[in-house]
This record gives sequence, structure tokens and C-alpha cells, in this order.
Amino acid sequence: MTSYTLGQKHIAPTKPERGVFPLDHEGECKEKMLKYMLCLTRNDSKPSKCQTESKEYFQCRMDRNLMKKHEWEDLGYFDGREKQTSDSN
Repeated sequence: MTSYTLGQKHIAPTKPERGVFPLDHEGECKEKMLKYMLCLTRNDSKPSKCQTESKEYFQCRMDRNLMKKHEWEDLGYFDGREKQTSDSN
């Protein structure tokens, strides 16, 4: 079988931007994600109130290679706490 490429542009794949990671098609971290989303719902969508749940979710994703492993500081966590943001009021 012959493939014709006349007039077609070859597009080279590029790596995803930081913050873009594979979907969890197998649902490996679904429970952690749901706990985090429920926490956000209960806390007026303020991530600073759900730091434990978000860390558990990120850890699950890193452990299963669904995202690149990062230091907690790179993800906005400092001294065991989430970096203070405007939503922490």
C-alpha cells in the first residue's frame, strides 16, 4: 500500500505545555479527584481550604505517571502548607 503526501504538511509532535498531563482514562485517581472536588464544593471553591485533598490527588497522579513528578514547592506548597493566595480570605 502506498501513502501519498503530495501537498500535505508534515507536523512534528510537540511536548505538552507545563500543566498539561494525560487524562486518567482508567480512573486510577478518580476517588482522590472526587474528594478534592467535594472539598471545593463544601468550601466555596477555595483551593486553600483543600490542600490535603489536592496534595493526595497530585501524589496519586505522580505515582501513576499521569503527570511529571515535581517538588511540592513547584506546585505551590510551602512548609507543608499551600502558598497563600487571594482565595484564602
